[in-house]
Amino acid sequence: MSYTASVVGGSGFTGGELLRLLDGHPEFELAQATSRSKENKTIGHQHPNLRHTDLRFSSPEDLESVDVLFAATPHGVSMEQIDRFRDAADTVVDLSADFRLDTEAQYDEWYDGHTRPDLLADSEYALPELNRENLAGADLIASGGCNATATILGLLPLFEADVLGGDEQIVVDVKVGSSEGGAGGGEASSHPERSGVVRPYAPTGHRHEAEIQQFLGVDVSFTVHAVEMTRGASATCHVFPDGPVSKGDLWSAYRGSYEDEPFVELVAGGGGVYRYPEPKAVAGTNKAEVGFELDPGNKRLVVFSAIDNMMKGSAGQAVHAANVALGIEETAGLEFQGLHPVGAP
Repeated sequence: MSYTASVVGGSGFTGGELLRLLDGHPEFELAQATSRSKENKTIGHQHPNLRHTDLRFSSPEDLESVDVLFAATPHGVSMEQIDRFRDAADTVVDLSADFRLDTEAQYDEWYDGHTRPDLLADSEYALPELNRENLAGADLIASGGCNATATILGLLPLFEADVLGGDEQIVVDVKVGSSEGGAGGGEASSHPERSGVVRPYAPTGHRHEAEIQQFLGVDVSFTVHAVEMTRGASATCHVFPDGPVSKGDLWSAYRGSYEDEPFVELVAGGGGVYRYPEPKAVAGTNKAEVGFELDPGNKRLVVFSAIDNMMKGSAGQAVHAANVALGIEETAGLEFQGLHPVGAP
């Protein structure tokens, strides 16, 4: 059985990734891609890796009826257009922040409020490693933020195995590529300004903290740096457990959470150049690498996680969640293994 799909906001970086994935997906038929700025132009005009397709961008005002609609729109658009989206599709997958959080109060605190709080209880968070059971049959799905995704995947096993209780000090430093700013990232994302930098752009108060608090039940000290790479998010989490933790405890926790997960790989020490999680190693894939190290001298646990921000942190996560929601094989359309050697991600 195949499903028709559309991408609203298909001219951006994330929209392009969705189009790439859906174009090669064995169970999806790509029916429509919309863009106000590129209307009537071919998809390949904007995304040169998709020049083989004859599909053209259409107006977002003229939505076709499809089985699944993926909304790759800026924050604030989906909550205003959600009724139209749901009228056009049985399942809506939103890649913005519009339906990630549970309550109107959270949007008042972290964003600029919410115009459709009545639908927040209907939405399911797209990260299958965290929310697989609730995704089955879901018809409103919210893809997670890339920085939150990397952090949650790194820390989740520690809570599932009761290594952490929630009162511990946790310091998270995330380094992200320029694609996180989107196709219209502005001056800060231009090559002359981005090249060579390790720039803290959200030292405190990053909005993705809200997702971490919501799903892990813990406050973290969270800082994000912009670095010179195109794709990728790398989270380093400094954790100070209340009690002793051994390497055996950590392997047990992480294997218990991720041994059967198709898109999470444990990379913790070992040999070779890539001894710990590395965004370059997962560029273009829906994989997450997770690893850890103990520092007995100051009773510190260091957790590393790496993802492609546009894949596992956005489009790949969205397609993975749609697969689960529709009962499709989870890995369908997401089997790309990545490349090595490869240039800067």
